[in-house]
Amino acid sequence: MEIVLPAQPEPLSIAPERTAVVLVDMQNAFASPGGMLDLAGIDVGPAAAAVANARLLVDAARATHIPVIYLVMGYAPDQSNAGGEDSPNPRKELALCLMRERPELRGKLLTYGTWDFQIVDALTPHPGELVITKPRYSGFVGTTLDAELRSRGIRTLLMAGIASNVCVESTLRDAYFREYWPVMIEDATMPAGSPEIQRATVHNVTTFFGWVSTAREVAGALRSRVG
Repeated sequence: MEIVLPAQPEPLSIAPERTAVVLVDMQNAFASPGGMLDLAGIDVGPAAAAVANARLLVDAARATHIPVIYLVMGYAPDQSNAGGEDSPNPRKELALCLMRERPELRGKLLTYGTWDFQIVDALTPHPGELVITKPRYSGFVGTTLDAELRSRGIRTLLMAGIASNVCVESTLRDAYFREYWPVMIEDATMPAGSPEIQRATVHNVTTFFGWVSTAREVAGALRSRVG
């Protein structure tokens, strides 16, 4: 039985058995004081609300047997997957830039095994939930995400994470290009920057790439199926 999600620009009917929650980069780097974004001077205060709303979303998804898939950004300690001299990634990706500019941070930001790389405690994956490490902003680049989704018959992606204007939007756009139906959970995301950036991302999604809803609206719709 399909569920109708309240969303913008219009409600969207989804099949729960063909739906997954995708949490993008809910790591200490992006959501915690002392993490990479904080060290870069970006206000991470709004992350607490985004994490709490993401928790509301994943709890409802688990209760209705919708899979939760985690994407995490990260690099090997030797940065072998970060991109070489012919790649723009080391020149633009914030953790790599900070580690190059501030030698005391080398090996501490978004590096496998570090606190910065870890998923925040409030969203610790449950046993058996899929965690995919990605070396670029989009979760579809250099990963098995597309194959994992298709093997499960997933067509709709309920997407939350940080930063909404970088990795969330990059992954959401790539999902759209691959014929998935992406839904951004607006209040379970946070931008790397000002509220104006968040509004621009929401505009891009609602106008060109997908749908936008809230954690409470989606959780309510999902739980109505159980109730």
